[in-house]
Order: sequence, then structure tokens, then C-alpha cells
Amino acid sequence: MRYAIVIEDAGENYSAFVPDLPGCVAIGRTADEAKAETAAAIRFHIDGLSEDGLPIPAPQTMVAEVEV
Repeated sequence: MRYAIVIEDAGENYSAFVPDLPGCVAIGRTADEAKAETAAAIRFHIDGLSEDGLPIPAPQTMVAEVEV
């Protein structure tokens, strides 16, 4: 599965979250590190949902960039 993530510049680091997995967040010193940490967080989050017998939300968020 491929989940969309949002990476934000938080000043001294970068934070990231997964819109389709509420509560799934990560941080990193760089945007690339935040992306890698988010991938690990997604796996951890999905494992936790599975262990608890909860449904795993399907990816639904779409990402696009627009030039203005």
C-alpha cells in the first residue's frame, strides 16, 4: 500500500503525518529523514492495528501540486 504523507517544516526539524492513519506521525532533522521515519511509523501503526484486531484503513488521500 502507498499512503500519502504531509511533511511540514517545523523550524528546527520536520514533522510528518499520514492523513489516512490518524495519530500516525513522525519527525526528522531533514525532510528526507522525516519521510523515512514516517515509513517506519506507518509499519508500526499498521502492526498495532492488526494486533488489536482493528481494520487497516485503505489509502484514500490523493496528493497533487499546483503552480500559482
